Amino acid sequence: MAVIEAPVRADPRLIVPLDVPTVAEARALVEQLGESVSFYKVGLELFATGGGMTLAQELKAQGKQVFLDWKLHDIGTTVQRSAAVLAETGCDFLTVHAEPQVLKAAVQGRGRSNLKILGVTVLTSLTDADLIEMGFNETARSLVERRIHHAIAAGADGVIASPHEAELARKLGGKDFLVVTPGVRPDWSAKNDQARAATPADALRAGASHIVCGRPITAANDPHAAALRVAGEMAGV
Repeated sequence: MAVIEAPVRADPRLIVPLDVPTVAEARALVEQLGESVSFYKVGLELFATGGGMTLAQELKAQGKQVFLDWKLHDIGTTVQRSAAVLAETGCDFLTVHAEPQVLKAAVQGRGRSNLKILGVTVLTSLTDADLIEMGFNETARSLVERRIHHAIAAGADGVIASPHEAELARKLGGKDFLVVTPGVRPDWSAKNDQARAATPADALRAGASHIVCGRPITAANDPHAAALRVAGEMAGV
């Protein structure tokens, strides 16, 4: 008797970024993806063009999870007040820069809400040479490690780190620590501007709790099929 394989479904660990110029294009992409994606990232481009927060709340109303990629970085009072406002939206993740004052302010601002605060460690487009040019006297891995400790000390829920530092973040943060890894590129896709990339399965094996995978899905001829292909690669991990 032939074995019937179960259909691939959306994986809640897969976050798809809506990095498109307009809210109309984002809505069209969400419609294309349908039930193949359950978690979306809304970032600076849509916030800057207007309507990004409205879109985020629409997605929540549709039963999706939403990652607000604000990357907040300001004085403590401003970050605290901003986090308090964003916590009221009912969204799921919020990014802030992984510096002690910023992290502590965001944690205070979210109060008792379910909003998870994630510290951005080192952008996945940066190499060790880039950090030297910026004035740092340490490697990307060393800086990520220092910022993971900042996040833990501040009571944040997790960090944004490349797949190459996911194992380190998991080791330091423990089993419930959120480790969200951008720079995820399946073998069948281009790396684009990601300097520290890995495949979906490799990122999860290394310790990622969630992966962010953009252009391999959103720029595909069939985004729905591409999302399910990525979810299929994640299913066995």
